[in-house]
Amino acid sequence: MQTTSSVGVTGAPEEDAHKGGGHLPSVGNTELCAIASEASGRTISPSLYNIDLAPTKVEGRKWTSYSIFTLWANDVHSLGNYAFAIGLFSLGLGGWQILDALGIGAVLLFALLNFSGFMGQKTGVPFPVMSRISFGIRGAQLASLVRGAVAVAWFGIQTYLASVVLRVLLVAVAPGLKDLDSNSILGLSTLGWLSFVALWIVQLVIVSFGMEMIRKYEAFAGPIILVTMAAIAVWVFVEAGGAIQWSGIKGLEGTEMWLTIFAGGALWVSIYGTFVLNFCDFTRSSTSKKSIVKGNFWGIPINMLVFGAIVVVMAGGQYKINGTVIESPSDIVQSIPNTLLLVLACLALLILTIAVNLMANFVAPVYALTNLFPRHLNFRKAAWVSGTIGLVILPWNLYNNPIVIVYFLGGLGALLGPLFGVVMADYWLVRRGKVNVPELYTEDPKGAYFYKRGVNPRAIIAMIPAAGLAIAIAFIPGLAAAAPFAWFIGAGVGALTYFAVADKKQAHLDVSGEPIAVASTH
Repeated sequence: MQTTSSVGVTGAPEEDAHKGGGHLPSVGNTELCAIASEASGRTISPSLYNIDLAPTKVEGRKWTSYSIFTLWANDVHSLGNYAFAIGLFSLGLGGWQILDALGIGAVLLFALLNFSGFMGQKTGVPFPVMSRISFGIRGAQLASLVRGAVAVAWFGIQTYLASVVLRVLLVAVAPGLKDLDSNSILGLSTLGWLSFVALWIVQLVIVSFGMEMIRKYEAFAGPIILVTMAAIAVWVFVEAGGAIQWSGIKGLEGTEMWLTIFAGGALWVSIYGTFVLNFCDFTRSSTSKKSIVKGNFWGIPINMLVFGAIVVVMAGGQYKINGTVIESPSDIVQSIPNTLLLVLACLALLILTIAVNLMANFVAPVYALTNLFPRHLNFRKAAWVSGTIGLVILPWNLYNNPIVIVYFLGGLGALLGPLFGVVMADYWLVRRGKVNVPELYTEDPKGAYFYKRGVNPRAIIAMIPAAGLAIAIAFIPGLAAAAPFAWFIGAGVGALTYFAVADKKQAHLDVSGEPIAVASTH
C-alpha cells in the first residue's frame, strides 16, 4: 500500500524523487491536500481527499485484462454461486436450460460491468468518490455506506463458511481435534473459533498491503480454482459412469420453463448487484478500456459458460450416482475417500473463499470507511476497522438467523439496484461521461458537486420511489413473482426518475484528475 506522496505536480520535489526511483518522504494529509490544491488551482479539502481516495495516475496502472479475468475466475466459481446454480437444477431446469439462464445473465452482466468499469478507468477514482458525481460530496456517504454495510456483513459470513471448510480439513488431518468441535462459545466451538480467527487474520494481512497485493492474490488463486473445480467435475463424471442427468428432474415445459430460465438469469445479475456498483474500485487502476472489455469477455460470458458446464456435470452426475441433489461443491469434497485429495480440495476451496471475500466483501467497506474518515483512516487502518466489525457481529449467528439475512441484508441489498440506476443515468445519460474530477474533492459551494449543502436533492428524490418499490417487491408476498427481477426494476425506476428530474440544461466540464492523481500502487 502506498504511504508516500506522489501527487502529480509538475516539477514538485516529490515527483522528481519518484521519477528518480528514490524513496519519497512521508507527507501528512493536510500537506498532501496543500500540494494538490496548488496543482489543481482549487482548494482540495482534507475531509474529501487522501492518498487512497485520490485519483490514480494513468501512467503505471497495473490492472491488465488478465487481472480483470482472474477477478471473475475466482468470484464466478464461489461456493455461493455454485449453491445458486445448483439450486436451478433443484427447481427443475435441465442442462441446456441452466446454461441458457446463466448465458442470459452473463450477457447482461458483460454490458453492465463494462459501463461501470469504464467510469473507473477514465476518472481513476474509487466508488465513494464516483458517487459524489450524482449524490454530492456529502450525499455520497449514503451510497458508499449502504454498499459497505452489505459487504462487511457478508465478509464475516463468508469467513465463517470458509472456517467450516477449514474445520473439515483439520479434523481429516488430525482426527483428535474433533473433541474441540463439540462445545459452544458464543455460538462457535473452540475449533470453530481457532479456524475463524486464523482465516480472519490471513485476510487482514493480505488486505493490509493494499490493492496491489489483492491483485496478485487474485492472479495466483484464479488458475487454481478453475483447475480444482474442473477436476471435481471430472471425478463426479467418472464416478457416475460417464453419464449425467441432463434433463430437468421436474420436467418443466413451456411458459413455466422460460419464466424460470429468465428468472434465473435475472437473479444471476442480482447476485452481482454489489459488484456492478463498485467495479470502479478495481478498474481505476486498469491500463485501458480494452483491458476491461477483454478481461470481462473472458471472465464473464466465457468463464460463466465453463462454470455452467461444471455445475451441470456436478449436479447431474451426483444425481445419477445416488439420486440426491447436492447443495454445493463442498458436499462432494466431504465425500472424497482419499485423505490427501480431500485436503487438497479443501485447501483450494479456502483459497477460493478468501479470494472472493477480498474482492467482493472487503474492498467496498474499506473505501467506505476511508471516505467517511479521510483525515484519520487510510486503506490499511480502514481494513482493520472493517475486519473487526466483521468479527464482533458474530457472523455465524447472522447466517443462522433467516430473519436477519432476509430483512436486514435483503433490505440493504434491495437498495443497490436504485443506487446503480441513479449513478449510471447521471454519468452516461445526463453528463455524457463528462466529469470535473478535481471538483470532486472541493467543499467550495460553487463547486460542480456541492449542490445543496453537499447533497444532490434530485438524486435523493429519484432514490425514494425506486427504493420503496424494490423493497416492496423483495418483501411483499403478493409480489413474489416479480422478486427475481427486483434489481432490474429498482435500477430502471431509479434511472428513469433521475433522468426525468435532472437538470439537463446545465453545462458539464470534462476536467482530468491527473494534476492531483497519485501513483497506482496503493
